[in-house]
Amino acid sequence: MKYKVVVFGVKDTSENIVDFIQKTICPVDLVITISPEVTRKNQVSGYKGLSVLTEKYGIPVHEADSYFLTDEKTQKFIRENEFDIGISMGWQRLIPPSVLDAFAYGIYGFHGNCGYLPFGRGRSPLNWSIILGDTRFNLNMFRYDEKADSPNVFATEMFSITPHDDIRTAQYKNMICSKNLIRKLLKAYAEDHIVIRTESKDYDSWYGKRTVADGKIDFHARTREIYNLIRGVAAPFPGAYAMIGEEKVTVWEAHPFDEMIDFSAFAPGEVIDIFDNKPVVRTVDGSLLIDRYESMREIAVGDLLS
Repeated sequence: MKYKVVVFGVKDTSENIVDFIQKTICPVDLVITISPEVTRKNQVSGYKGLSVLTEKYGIPVHEADSYFLTDEKTQKFIRENEFDIGISMGWQRLIPPSVLDAFAYGIYGFHGNCGYLPFGRGRSPLNWSIILGDTRFNLNMFRYDEKADSPNVFATEMFSITPHDDIRTAQYKNMICSKNLIRKLLKAYAEDHIVIRTESKDYDSWYGKRTVADGKIDFHARTREIYNLIRGVAAPFPGAYAMIGEEKVTVWEAHPFDEMIDFSAFAPGEVIDIFDNKPVVRTVDGSLLIDRYESMREIAVGDLLS
């Protein structure tokens, strides 16, 4: 069987993209995702099963038994069918040559950073951009090859990262730009004229893999660094956290509070006061107001978050 437009994805953002293409551009002929069992072996923030798309639109959904698409069921499915063009949204693994080569027009995905590919290759680029304090994000739609985030660029869109954004609002902006790029790609595909730019004067740099442990807050850091971490790993990611003794406190929302009041009588990480159940915590260069947190115990004045 021949599948013209195929979407690879494992998240709620993947479903959003399928909705967009299906409703505004053209039919989606196939969705490739992973089975729920695979998520138990892989940390997939924001995972959503996509079998609902069959009920919603009648789109067939192939559930791979490997996130790397190397399982025999998937390899057999690829060998026995034909494919035109693939779009990857929320797929956080390399796609093997056996799958890439099966797509006549290639498989396309997204990667971005404050600069230009191959700068900023690697994992969790939007999270890293917020954590590092970047103020812009250059989103590339590029054609996959066997390497990670190669500069095979079809088109780019840029958006701002403001001090008010967290990872979720940045994802909203990312989705708007992704849809613009998808519209351009599928128009070029319909016209049989997809042009790829491979020349780049930039240099390789890499973002490393982030884990839950990387979300630990160090109150000896500057307020802006703590704030950037909290908003960079907010929901749907695991969140930033600190400890009060043996008790974990997950900080979902916070913002810089004041940098002029004299808090020298308090240690970094110490709770200065609480207003409307929102703790004010001393930092090295000021203070932070925790707007929303999650813990088995309520934070009290004098607690030390470490």
